Amino acid sequence: MADTAETFDEGSLIARAKAGDDTAFTELLTRYERKIYRLAKNITQNDEDAEDVMQEAFLKAYSHLDNFQGNSKFYTWIVRIAVNESLMKLRKRKSDKLVSLDEQVDTGEDLVPREIAVWEDNPEAQYSQEELRGILDKSVESLAPIFRSVFVLRDIEDLSTEETAEALGISIPAVKSRLLRARLQLREKLTRFFRRKGGNVLAFL
Repeated sequence: MADTAETFDEGSLIARAKAGDDTAFTELLTRYERKIYRLAKNITQNDEDAEDVMQEAFLKAYSHLDNFQGNSKFYTWIVRIAVNESLMKLRKRKSDKLVSLDEQVDTGEDLVPREIAVWEDNPEAQYSQEELRGILDKSVESLAPIFRSVFVLRDIEDLSTEETAEALGISIPAVKSRLLRARLQLREKLTRFFRRKGGNVLAFL
């Protein structure tokens, strides 16, 4: 019953917002602003860029609200806008060397990590949760944007494969392929990191 009420309430807010009720639109944004900011931060890895992305995404959503047909969740729609804005931010960064996007991604079956260690020890024995989070954040930041965005949506934001495909405007097989490659690349990067630090650790991916 709660889900039905929430869906009905959101539909009502969208209808009112389309009719010009700015208060209704503001209420919609209030529901999702934290999630959109976190999403943008995870992709851009920058607080200021994340704030800019959130503002731009909301402005575009407001300007193009009439284009929202209700065929998908409002959140999925605004996520797609935010992801596009985040990727645009990355492209504009002259210092970002990872913006060369490899669009030829189909199955990902040809990707084999160069080294996969047998991780036996508990990483928490050597690192605090905060340190582990910092290590993972750095590894995620090093991913190419097309892989980073899929990883963030699926493994951090917990969107379904279908929702991720819709948000990014790509096929479900492409989502699965990019997610696989992102996970394998992260595992390889983390393996190398912990080996340099002198120990094998249990996989936390």
